[in-house]
Amino acid sequence: MKKTREPSRASTSRPRAWLAVAVAAMLGVLGGVGLFTFGYGNGLSYLTNDPKTCINCHVMQDHYDAWVKSSHHGVAGCNDCHLPHDVIGKWLTKADNGFFHALAFTTGDFHEPIQIRAQNRRVAQGACLHCHRALVNHLLPAEPGGAMQSCVHCHSDVGHAQRR
Repeated sequence: MKKTREPSRASTSRPRAWLAVAVAAMLGVLGGVGLFTFGYGNGLSYLTNDPKTCINCHVMQDHYDAWVKSSHHGVAGCNDCHLPHDVIGKWLTKADNGFFHALAFTTGDFHEPIQIRAQNRRVAQGACLHCHRALVNHLLPAEPGGAMQSCVHCHSDVGHAQRR
């Protein structure tokens, strides 16, 4: 009877060790690049409620200047109109926008002047209704999900004056 030779444990653990080192190195590089990008892009400022954060990106300067001249300047900041008012929705939208804004500005692949996405247009509509529900209650759809005119259809310069 001939014995078959089994591979030693040392020879099978070497590829695993190299794989573990390679994965750890890759995660380290990705984490380092991510931390550098977060720091370079002033990422912590995006966790605040300061409207000046928005002008970290030069394409937002006109929007910020228009907001300063708007009727909402004293009562609502960027987050009040451009993020949902529930905690989970706020942070999910902030993360979604943060990722896609970073991607667009890093690659330079965005429309100028910058345009609002359909999803963010719905968030802004929800913010209008959140603050002005009592005023527009008679305009709301009779059934959930029913059609309703967008507030900014008629009031496009309320949050950003002179931006028609």
